Amino acid sequence: MEQKFNARPTKTGKQGRLTAPATPMSTPTRAVRTRAKTVEKRAEILQAAVEVFGEKGYSKATLQEIADRVGITHAGVLHHFGSKQQLLLEAVKYRDNADLAGYEEKVIPDGMEQFAHLIRTAKMNEARPGIVQTFVVLSTEAISDRGSAREYYEERYRTLREEISENFRNLCQQRGASDATARSGAIAILAAMDGIQYQWLMNPDEVDLTAETEFAINAIVRAVLDPA
Repeated sequence: MEQKFNARPTKTGKQGRLTAPATPMSTPTRAVRTRAKTVEKRAEILQAAVEVFGEKGYSKATLQEIADRVGITHAGVLHHFGSKQQLLLEAVKYRDNADLAGYEEKVIPDGMEQFAHLIRTAKMNEARPGIVQTFVVLSTEAISDRGSAREYYEERYRTLREEISENFRNLCQQRGASDATARSGAIAILAAMDGIQYQWLMNPDEVDLTAETEFAINAIVRAVLDPA
């Protein structure tokens, strides 16, 4: 049987043309709300991951425990991060950003405050041995990995070397001293912090993470700024 349609005038006023029915469209406001909820949930998962990895380390921490802390399922965590290793990498990044939360530009400070900040970071790490352990494990694996972990650590160390080197150069200029060892000083500070962390993880009763980090950083700063 032939179907008949009632012709309706179009915007041009012509009769007899069929028009598709209007379909509801997502409003920008709804899309923004959805994205905001996703960002908020990811932040909750990352905070829980930092806590669980910090308490138990990478091998003993489970995605289920992290999921339980934020009231979602194991599959929900994987929906946001894909894998346990990817979640660990994002948790390490989240921790780094959280450590800079008190600074307006979200970068390590300049001047002598920069070295004080690095020492405070060691102090904070004493309360989260698990996340320090996972950081060390992930950085070690990144040496032979060409994936996102390798890219992250390469960029992380490159940025820190540049920031600390530049800070040394500025301080040397202010004091009228040579900045010839500025880059070596930056590399030495990062190497000392990583090395002391490793020894502390192996023998926490024998190595004082904060005290030894402070001693090493102060010695390197003096060597660069006030060479004998």
